[in-house]
Amino acid sequence: MSKVLEKPIFSFWREKRLWRFFLFFFIVSFLVVNWHKVSWLFNQKAVYGELESIIRKGQTEEPKMPAAAENLAESPEAPEEFTDKEDGIDIPKLGISAPLIFPEGNSDKDFKIALKKGVVYYPDSVLPGQKGTAIILGHSSPSNWPKINYDWVFSNISKLGAGDEILIFFGHRQYIYKVVEARILEQGAEIPADWLLSEQANLVLLSCWPPGKDYKRFGILATLYKF
Repeated sequence: MSKVLEKPIFSFWREKRLWRFFLFFFIVSFLVVNWHKVSWLFNQKAVYGELESIIRKGQTEEPKMPAAAENLAESPEAPEEFTDKEDGIDIPKLGISAPLIFPEGNSDKDFKIALKKGVVYYPDSVLPGQKGTAIILGHSSPSNWPKINYDWVFSNISKLGAGDEILIFFGHRQYIYKVVEARILEQGAEIPADWLLSEQANLVLLSCWPPGKDYKRFGILATLYKF
């Protein structure tokens, strides 16, 4: 009887080993072909961010507005028309829409917290719509990075060209800026002096360059066109 059962048992285990082999081969092949899409799963920061985003889903927080905003209505540059939209940024060409966040302070920790919630107004710059240069910071990430915590928001700003519009919503007012030029800046370098002219209302967008790396900075200069 043992000889009769020997072949079926051997066949069963052989088929089980083959099944495991094909499953392993399928998984490896899938990862190789789709690595650019799933590589973020093996990045602790990305996975943690995804979980944190899910946990925070549905929670809203009113952006903190600086005290200087109270005087915006008295500014000669203040527009007359209002909008129902909350503080934020829209870049139609790139399909970007994100909240405009005012950090609690000037520390790196304050900026890191704020950048998870949208684009961030740099406190030492002028307010949107006023003469001078308003500076807005945003994260960038590699291609196919998951859209979590606004890590992706400025990934494609290098695709902006002269004349493209950037819409800023602040204090229930809309400001339309048009792109003038773009530059790659050294890490820690000062913003170009000609971008800080106070005779006109400018907007500068800054992000890391290349996307997802912290080697240099990519800057976009735009001027106020319409409000």
